Amino acid sequence: MIEEQLTARGIRDQAVLQAMHKVPRELFIPQELIEFAYDDSPLPIGYQQTISQPYMVAFMSEILQLDKNSKVLEIGTGSGYQAAILAELGGDVYTLEIIKPLGQQAKKLLYELGYHNVHFKIGDGYEGWAEKAPFDAIIVTCAPSHIPQKLKDQLKEDGRMILPVGEKNQQILYLLEKKNDMIVEKSVFPVKFVPMTNTKGSIY
Repeated sequence: MIEEQLTARGIRDQAVLQAMHKVPRELFIPQELIEFAYDDSPLPIGYQQTISQPYMVAFMSEILQLDKNSKVLEIGTGSGYQAAILAELGGDVYTLEIIKPLGQQAKKLLYELGYHNVHFKIGDGYEGWAEKAPFDAIIVTCAPSHIPQKLKDQLKEDGRMILPVGEKNQQILYLLEKKNDMIVEKSVFPVKFVPMTNTKGSIY
């Protein structure tokens, strides 16, 4: 996975590569899919959600430019795999999941693995986590139809946010940077993520 999917496709950050090497991806997927754990593709984890392909996890982690002092907000805990990678890279990870069973399962697993710098909340990712803001970095692993203003507001000066934006079959990954209290947006490449939904299951 490291050589063929990550370094071969341009992932260079050694901390990211080490984190991807250290975190056992097979622990974060359903038992019946273990044989596909390191395939170059997303995998279903139940509740119509997925664990992102390894390259996407690495790319989104690398582009945030994290260090051990970083305070990171993750929208969409899912299996907890991305949160584990972030926990290896950053100081404190605040992760938010709208589907309660997934959030609880991820919390149990990450605590068992010793990731005590990950903080969990069950709630609507569109709202962010205002009481813990501002954040040095924000990563969104589900796609809203537009960039939520509240997430922009919760980004620290010089902070970075990476997120997919768009409808089901027309999504673009965007990198946002806050400079002089202004948001600079840059499109990265087309992607396909599960949609961001509210507590009633409606798509944002």
